[in-house]
Amino acid sequence: MDGVFYKGKETRVKIGGTRIVSQLRKKGKKLMILTNNSTDTAETVRERLAEIDVPLDLNEIMTSGRATADYLRSKFGQVEYFLLGEAGLEAELRSQGHIRTHGLSADFVVIGLDRHLTYGKLDRAAAVVRGGASIVATHASPLYMYRDGPALASGPILKALEYATGKRGKVIGKPSPLMFKTALERTGVRASDAVMVGDQLDTDIEGAAGAGIESVLVLSGLDRPAKRKGLIGSVENVDDLADYL
Repeated sequence: MDGVFYKGKETRVKIGGTRIVSQLRKKGKKLMILTNNSTDTAETVRERLAEIDVPLDLNEIMTSGRATADYLRSKFGQVEYFLLGEAGLEAELRSQGHIRTHGLSADFVVIGLDRHLTYGKLDRAAAVVRGGASIVATHASPLYMYRDGPALASGPILKALEYATGKRGKVIGKPSPLMFKTALERTGVRASDAVMVGDQLDTDIEGAAGAGIESVLVLSGLDRPAKRKGLIGSVENVDDLADYL
């Protein structure tokens, strides 16, 4: 969403989306939003998109936070977790029955974007990992498109914890193929019939290629065109895609 539909989080500036979503509906195409946003719940994302006249159903939105909560539940059942993240991620984890702990014992350290991160919190997370917890990250992107330009995402937090503990984390969101494959399963669409639209080469485009999906780069966000496997073209604005349907 950031860099494609709007820029910024709390103070959003619309980029586009109304025309392409309307055209997709008219053509009977299936649609799924894959966002590495972990600070908001899927319900909040739907509300914010509706405010800028981009109407979506809840089942058409997959956030990295919800995907992470679902992954933990499906693979491990109910878990105890230490959180490096914000309220939206905690809400998604809680909705799946996972239990947050503030002590030094946990099954997982869960990492999302944390704009209130402190040295003390990161140091405690490292101690939890050294105590036996595994690391799972909502995504590993270095940056996201904020209102005034690129801002640090959760990737650097993951890298810091991995470096401090010597333990690798499991990444759920883009560019992990897991998120793309889950979207294909939920929509019942084959990879050869799908197209990913995004503004970041390292997450949207390369992640899609890893799942066998072709992609289109939108130039309203972070990256400029470059050679990438599966990249079939670029557009200035996401609504420009309506002209090709």
